[in-house]
Amino acid sequence: MTRPRLRVPPRWRPLLPFAGIAVVVGGLACAFAWVAGWLTPARVTAPRLVDTIENGKPFAGFRRAHARGVCVAGYFEPTREAAALSRARVFSQARTPAIGRMSIGGADPLGAEAQARVRSLALQLKTDDGQQWRLAMNSFPFFAVSTPQAFAEQTMASRPDPATGKPDPAKMQAFLERHPEAAKFIAWAGSAPWSSSFANTVYNGVHAFEFTNAAGESRFVRWSLVPQAPFEPLPPEQRAAAEASYLTDELAARLAVGPLRWTLALTLAEPGDPIENPSQPWPETRQRVAAGTFVLERAYDQATGDCRDINFDPTVLPVGIVPSRDPVLAARAAAYSVSFNRRQREVAGGAGQATGEAQ
Repeated sequence: MTRPRLRVPPRWRPLLPFAGIAVVVGGLACAFAWVAGWLTPARVTAPRLVDTIENGKPFAGFRRAHARGVCVAGYFEPTREAAALSRARVFSQARTPAIGRMSIGGADPLGAEAQARVRSLALQLKTDDGQQWRLAMNSFPFFAVSTPQAFAEQTMASRPDPATGKPDPAKMQAFLERHPEAAKFIAWAGSAPWSSSFANTVYNGVHAFEFTNAAGESRFVRWSLVPQAPFEPLPPEQRAAAEASYLTDELAARLAVGPLRWTLALTLAEPGDPIENPSQPWPETRQRVAAGTFVLERAYDQATGDCRDINFDPTVLPVGIVPSRDPVLAARAAAYSVSFNRRQREVAGGAGQATGEAQ
């Protein structure tokens, strides 16, 4: 059966080349509207997600998550293997300067570093042609949940009960019944050894991104920064006795001896691997490519450091790398923007300056 041809009036034919652009722009508009919550008012929006993290008690002038941290700086040098996967300039330029931030999980800017289960590293790489690649990585190997709604529920279920100082077991059990995938993350948090330093921690991107090379060939990857410093565990008794600034002080001591290095490891997806679900790890048998080395040369106070005013949005990417359609990744980008704007308004009004740690 022959499909009937669509007849376009002559006066509209000059506009046909722009129809495809309109579809793309419209799709992007719908994506942003979805993240903002305009299309589904009952859904968790970026402002609501940040409100949930704040829990009515924000620390003015500080990042809403990973509030305690330190600025770092160094550079990235690629391998030849990386350019075969992506045409991103960072993989063809001999050396790219890096500005970053090491931090701990949590919203308390005065939290004890050694007692934080999650350690994080965020970087901004800026190439000679002005392109940027921002990476936001954490010490956990996969995300706890697969949707923004589930993350909001996890945040609420994890809040300490004022009477006990610990999460309500009944609320946590109810959360796990609704989101059983989170059990893997809880098992990791309870069994994996704690690293003794920012310097010997593996930092994982957890989300998938599509790499495209100069020949137009594309491949989905996940990335990690693997330390070249040997891993050393931090025993519970040492965590309990450590000073609040233990990790920052330990990092400074190492840098006094010399630079620190991590290998950028790219894990290549195979057909059937979950691309849009960061709570599902890929098999350990997947091919890994050493894409380069990040060299950390110095660390300095975040109150006045270069990292203070950077929004480490993980969807800021160079040509040759694009994000997957992972809803958690999109939600992170939107929430980072809300948090950044709130913090910048507070800093402009003088918030956080009393402690010298506004960031």
